[in-house]
Amino acid sequence: MFKKLLPALNLRLLILLLAFSAATSTLIGSFYSTYQVQKEQLTAFTLKSNLAYAQKLASTTDNFLESALQQLAYSAKVIEQATDDIKQLNNEAIRLNHQTNSFNSVVINIDGIIAATSPRFEKIIGKPINSPGALEALKEKRPLVSHPYMSAAGNLIVFISHPLFDSQGNYLGYIGGSLYLKEKNILNALLEQHYYEGGSYLYVVSSDKRILYHPEPNRIGSVVTNNAVIDAVLSGEKGVLQVTNSKNKPMLAGYAPVTLSGWGIVAQRPLKSTLSSLDTLTVEVIKRTIPMALVTFIFIGLFAHFIARPLKRLADNANTLDTPKSLEKLKNVKSWYFESHQLKTAMLKGVSLLQSQIGQLRHDAQTDPLTGAHNRRSLDSIVDCLIGEQTPFAILEIDIDFFKRVNDTFGHDIGDEVLKSLTNIIKSLCRKGDIVARTGGEEFILILPNEDSKSAFHIAQRLRNTVADTQMQTAGFITVSIGIATWPHHSEDIEQVYKSADKALYYAKNHGRNRCCIAD
Repeated sequence: MFKKLLPALNLRLLILLLAFSAATSTLIGSFYSTYQVQKEQLTAFTLKSNLAYAQKLASTTDNFLESALQQLAYSAKVIEQATDDIKQLNNEAIRLNHQTNSFNSVVINIDGIIAATSPRFEKIIGKPINSPGALEALKEKRPLVSHPYMSAAGNLIVFISHPLFDSQGNYLGYIGGSLYLKEKNILNALLEQHYYEGGSYLYVVSSDKRILYHPEPNRIGSVVTNNAVIDAVLSGEKGVLQVTNSKNKPMLAGYAPVTLSGWGIVAQRPLKSTLSSLDTLTVEVIKRTIPMALVTFIFIGLFAHFIARPLKRLADNANTLDTPKSLEKLKNVKSWYFESHQLKTAMLKGVSLLQSQIGQLRHDAQTDPLTGAHNRRSLDSIVDCLIGEQTPFAILEIDIDFFKRVNDTFGHDIGDEVLKSLTNIIKSLCRKGDIVARTGGEEFILILPNEDSKSAFHIAQRLRNTVADTQMQTAGFITVSIGIATWPHHSEDIEQVYKSADKALYYAKNHGRNRCCIAD
């Protein structure tokens, strides 16, 4: 039905519609590529920032725990020689509890019995203590940050302790401080003072995967399983990872371990929040692009009746700019007047520019992986551009003589080194704008823009002599044969030019090798 409607449409409107379609598809492709690149960069930056943030907090937490142990060590030295002086023990417990804000409570345990404690816990003085943290301290007899445990009153506690020894080195007990993780404490204060924005948050887990700190207090004390970030950080690693949190939201996480206690700190930000600024920027770019696009379409509409037939063909081809044959179709358009020829040239350059921008992403697909020279696909694209711009050029088809002997004698590894060395020789003799491509096992093509057969022959001879005089590592000396043809002198059909160069190469091969021949 649409095809039946086309003849009835005004030609200028049809051209405008086709141009609009082509420009829109190009813009969308450009916006999409730009968006994806910016998205990757923004994601990588956020992951890196979260890693630095997690490392900073891990270092801060390590410093806090080390400082707490030093405070206990100082108090231990004070009371080790006076463990029988109950008054001094009580004074030290009270001093440590009031003069520092590192602990929610302080306990001094002598011979397994509570000898002194913070004023709020005076009821337990004289009684044995059987909490997991206390038992762990009695068992280890060393400076210790305990595993987190639940008290009888339902508090999640981490116990930090330092042993007591008499002058003969006999173990007497310990002095320790408790952190009630579900109550206000200095560790929470250290972590809560950091800035949260756009859904970012951090949490701390212990070595048994129990949450020690979380912005949501109800999460503290819960055990987290099946979390790749927690598994990594508790194994002592630091790094970044994109994960899905407990609310099924994609998150960008950075993590770092707390070495002194075996804890892990994770800083993460929602992926959606990270990309929100990019979405806003993309909308602004589109808004700024639309006026210029509209001006362009109006200009095309005003002058459509002057450029009807060739522009129609150009517009038809504009919808297929992303196809492999787009350059060939544009080349076949008969641009018989200046404006259409300029537009055709601009479209060809536009396609070349688009391919150049995308080239970073498909470099491997267009380059010979061994030598770094262009491959056949890349060569064809460049040649099409030269033809579209009506730039004459010479083709040198280069083939290594008796290359099979090199592989058979020295092995394929040495053969590969010979190919690389030959590529370097060719490139060293090239001017800016010359194109080197590897099109087969030992076959190369050198494109020389703005050269005729005579000048190309002199360049080929210089190349042949340089190769013959250069000793290859291990393989020794090699020679090359070269066939020469030019466009459009030999033919306006590029395939015929290639065939002419092939015939010249075969002639050189069949008449002694190590020579250059120009196609008839």
